[in-house]
Amino acid sequence: MSPMVFAVEKDGILRKVPRAGVVDAPVTHSGHVMPFPVSPQVSPQVPPPMPPQTRARPAAPASSAMTRAPHRPDGGEDEVFKAVDRMREALTAQLTGGLSPAAMALALFDWSIHLAHAPGKQAELLTKAMRKANRFAGYLAIASHVPETPPCIAPLPGDNRFTGDAWQKPPFSFLVQAFLLNQQWWHNVTRDVPGVSPHHEDVVSFSARQLLDVLSPSNNIFTNPEVIAKFWQTAGMNFAEGYRNWLDDIGRIGTGQPAAGTENFVVGRDVAVTPGEVVFRNHLIELIQYKPATGDVFAEPVLIVPAWIMKYYILDLSPHNSLIRYLVDRGHTVFCLSWRNPDAGDRDLGLDDYRRMGVMAALDAVNAIVPDAKIHATGYCLGGTLLAIAAAAMARAGDDRLASVTLLAAQTDFSEPGELALFIDHSQVHFLDSMMWNRGFLAADQMAGAFQLLRSSDLIWSRLVHDYLMGERAPMIDLMAWNADSTRMPYRMHAEYLQRLYLDNELAAGRFIVDGRPAALQNIRAPMFAVGTERDHVAPWHSVYKIHYLTDTDVTFVLTSGGHNAGIVSEPGRPRRRFRSAEKMATDVCLSADEWAEVSESQEGSWWLAWADWLARHSAPERVAPPAIGAVDKGYRPLGAAPGTYVLQR
Repeated sequence: MSPMVFAVEKDGILRKVPRAGVVDAPVTHSGHVMPFPVSPQVSPQVPPPMPPQTRARPAAPASSAMTRAPHRPDGGEDEVFKAVDRMREALTAQLTGGLSPAAMALALFDWSIHLAHAPGKQAELLTKAMRKANRFAGYLAIASHVPETPPCIAPLPGDNRFTGDAWQKPPFSFLVQAFLLNQQWWHNVTRDVPGVSPHHEDVVSFSARQLLDVLSPSNNIFTNPEVIAKFWQTAGMNFAEGYRNWLDDIGRIGTGQPAAGTENFVVGRDVAVTPGEVVFRNHLIELIQYKPATGDVFAEPVLIVPAWIMKYYILDLSPHNSLIRYLVDRGHTVFCLSWRNPDAGDRDLGLDDYRRMGVMAALDAVNAIVPDAKIHATGYCLGGTLLAIAAAAMARAGDDRLASVTLLAAQTDFSEPGELALFIDHSQVHFLDSMMWNRGFLAADQMAGAFQLLRSSDLIWSRLVHDYLMGERAPMIDLMAWNADSTRMPYRMHAEYLQRLYLDNELAAGRFIVDGRPAALQNIRAPMFAVGTERDHVAPWHSVYKIHYLTDTDVTFVLTSGGHNAGIVSEPGRPRRRFRSAEKMATDVCLSADEWAEVSESQEGSWWLAWADWLARHSAPERVAPPAIGAVDKGYRPLGAAPGTYVLQR
């Protein structure tokens, strides 16, 4: 009787397949091969690897295991029916800006049906409405005669729409107070309705806030005192200038040009100018090695894994605020990945392709160029999440090449992902999946729209007022120019990312499979340095802090002022910067995030200094001569000056 092996074919059916011999291997995440132990008779022949510079792009499966349909006799027709639904959803997305109508309808129905059946909540809202009306009436009566009357309600923290002196004077102060009281009441209406699911409550509350922002007195030319004053000062020319700005923006959007002012921040000329060479290139990454700026360097190189949702050079902006230049000037040998901007042909690239062709390929190159030295691996945002996965998989495989792991604004537990979760539920993810299936990628404008909605007061309405009603252009800065230089996301990778990390939270649960084994963060033994930012709406610091709960190694955590991007780009000497820092040893008691914030002391200045000191403490004390650029004898030769070619792709 010939040996048998059970294999899952592409149609999803488990069948017995005769083979001369079977290599004992664990189950893969996608379930393609599940061998039972038999006596191997013939070892499989594995072709030798190709040279590093010419490795072919590995073939990706046509679809991920997550989305593969079960086999049926009429499987072909089944896929046709599904394609019809996907096309319908893709067309609908063009009208809704990528938001799922079903997700919005479910949230609205959940909230409205529970509110309609909650007489106690209704009575509470009526009582609060009467109280607010009385407060406002009392304020009007006094403020009409006493101009310096204190307001009856203050704006929420971070709401800077009404900070000007003109807003403090009647009648505009009356409009502000009425708006803020109304905004507070609608918050009460959409919150704490008994029986509503937390996610639906967040969606309804967020939607109500967006609608109220449209009606804000700051957005109306007749109720905004600053716009009125500008009109009298310029004899109405502010509207003419605003109209020109609007035409310019519409023209740029229609022709695919970047935002006005970005021409002053050219990649390779004004930003991303730290000297270096591309020393490795495959289909997914270019690896940049930066030239040393000191006579001797730390023995351990630094490898930076940026997010591929945006271009890498947020970490190499202008010379004065480049984190990469700062590390090089401190005596570090720095390598950084520059991700390819994927197109429809890359639709089947998955998360594991990004791990293998990105992080692991870069580690191999760094090891060849700087042999016999461990690596300080650093990941930012989504790149940090991928680095954590790779580090966990390496630890399970006994790969100890990492001297340390640094995670910058990177989540490893997605149970509390912040306001971004408003756009992520099963209905919305299926809707996005159909959009990406149609195009092969998630377009940059679709991602930008979601992020702008999260901060609509700052990114939408304040711009409308400033650029179009006041007729003034906000000065472009390097960080804003970088933010406008967005990238696309491959269909399969983003679908897996949303499903496996956001919805299923596989990494935190220890169920994220890499090479057939769980990538458990508890296996990481390299010391870790994690940074969260106080006003992060993409990776809230409470979520980033959860790395303490998932690892059994030493963790130094830093909480810095600023948001997701500006908090990381926090160079020394920048005013009004502060951070908190504390180290937890593997044997210490773990505090909650709020407890940690209470006991950690705030320090003035940039967290870059604390990180540089931490890297020095976890490096060999003796400096060494800088390594050569590339390793020609090992196939890693210089391919061109930094910033390379992938960063220039549109």
